[in-house]
Amino acid sequence: MAKVFDYAEVSKHNTAESCWVILYNNVYDVTSFLPEHPGGSKIILQLAGTDATEEYDPIHPPGTLEENLSASAKLGTIDPATLPSTEKSPGSEPAQGEEESGPPDLENLLNLDEVEQAATKQLSRKAWAYYFSAGDDLLSKTLNNTVYRQILLRPRVFVDCTNCDTSTSFLGHNVRLPVYVSPAAMARLAHPDGEWGIAQACGTFGAMQIISNNASMTAEQIVAGAAPDQVFGWQLYVQVERWKSEAQLARIKKLQNIKFICLTLDAPVPGKREDDERSKNIGPNLPVRSAVQEDDSTSTTSSEPKTPAPKPKAGGIGQSLFAGTAADLTWKTTLPWLAQHTSLPIVLKGLQTHEDAYIAAQHAPQVKAIILSNHGGRALDTAPPAVHTLLEIRKYCPEVFERIEVWVDGGIKRGTDVVKALCLGARGVGVGRAALFGLGAGGKEGVARVLEILKAETETCMRLLGVERVEQLGMHHINTRAVERDIYHDSGHTGRPGLWAKARARL
Repeated sequence: MAKVFDYAEVSKHNTAESCWVILYNNVYDVTSFLPEHPGGSKIILQLAGTDATEEYDPIHPPGTLEENLSASAKLGTIDPATLPSTEKSPGSEPAQGEEESGPPDLENLLNLDEVEQAATKQLSRKAWAYYFSAGDDLLSKTLNNTVYRQILLRPRVFVDCTNCDTSTSFLGHNVRLPVYVSPAAMARLAHPDGEWGIAQACGTFGAMQIISNNASMTAEQIVAGAAPDQVFGWQLYVQVERWKSEAQLARIKKLQNIKFICLTLDAPVPGKREDDERSKNIGPNLPVRSAVQEDDSTSTTSSEPKTPAPKPKAGGIGQSLFAGTAADLTWKTTLPWLAQHTSLPIVLKGLQTHEDAYIAAQHAPQVKAIILSNHGGRALDTAPPAVHTLLEIRKYCPEVFERIEVWVDGGIKRGTDVVKALCLGARGVGVGRAALFGLGAGGKEGVARVLEILKAETETCMRLLGVERVEQLGMHHINTRAVERDIYHDSGHTGRPGLWAKARARL
């Protein structure tokens, strides 16, 4: 019979030498796991001796405990009558919004900014900070969106705009929207529906979804119930311990709905996301005793002043998620390694220059597509928006568009943004924060509302341009002069021969 513990007894085990936590009403001894935790031991030590369920559940897929802890680590159960009160206290974490309110009327949310505002009132500060945060001064994040406002549309008149078809294809798989959901981590911080809720909304609108490597649900749970023709991709952060990524690729191979691997390259290390870091990973620090403690007799007789034990320093969620991520990826080593462990097409995410786009195209057919992205402005601040890289490719190596598909993400908030990206040569556009804020506003129905808004705005824009199908969109529908003056200028030293030389040197 399992032992039943009193909370007071569990709370005494709050050191690195004896670290217990309560999860789902069970008591676990995680002392031996501390040095192995991917996010570092400090995160666990902040919750040592407490009920960690509320902090643990939204960011760990089911099965994580069983995969990482031996059966003997489960010591018993907790007597629920001894747990501290769960009623909110003045010091408990409030929602990010200034006033508490019930779920919004989704039909009254008319654009993605309003969806974000509604979600902000529902989300905890920790969740909001993780989703909203970006690198340094948020300049790249801001420019990702404002650059679209600098591109003007060129509507044609006397054109029959009765019909409008937003369908397209990604890697040969048909979809009904040129909008896909980018890999967005920790979706259950926003709502219990999590990534599964995003998948349900994507299924309703025929949109593609790229599942985050750091999803808060398992891939199997996310694709559960999806139609056979619903399209998913799997984001991969290659791990320092390669066997972990290899096991992940083997697992993904069994899921028929996952059609490609999206290798993320724009964040080999985490950017400095100050809003996320201010929120801390799990809330306020809890006192942690020194790793080596003196007994009572020593402490009373010692003439040396006692140094207070340092508290573990809490970082943001983003920092902890990158623990174990490999920073040593190269063209010459990583793509051949991937070829050994998956036959799925490869999509490279995070390209930010025309040179890298050109090199990627030389790796076709293994590489089927690239995503021009600066990681939502969350990595290197002042890195260029995807629009700039699109224009660079058009200017310096337009043949890239013929060899591989080019997708973009970052800053998409309007249907006009979608259309402008397609006019520039993008096959489709990704939204990440919008899906998360949709979840925060109303679960899977909130994500559906996001896609509904983008679809309707895209159709309206196409009709007013005089365009019936997405493949008819082109540069003649936009004026990019105001943006072109800001893109990278090659003064001529690298020319076409130089570009080829660079590519050969790095292949």
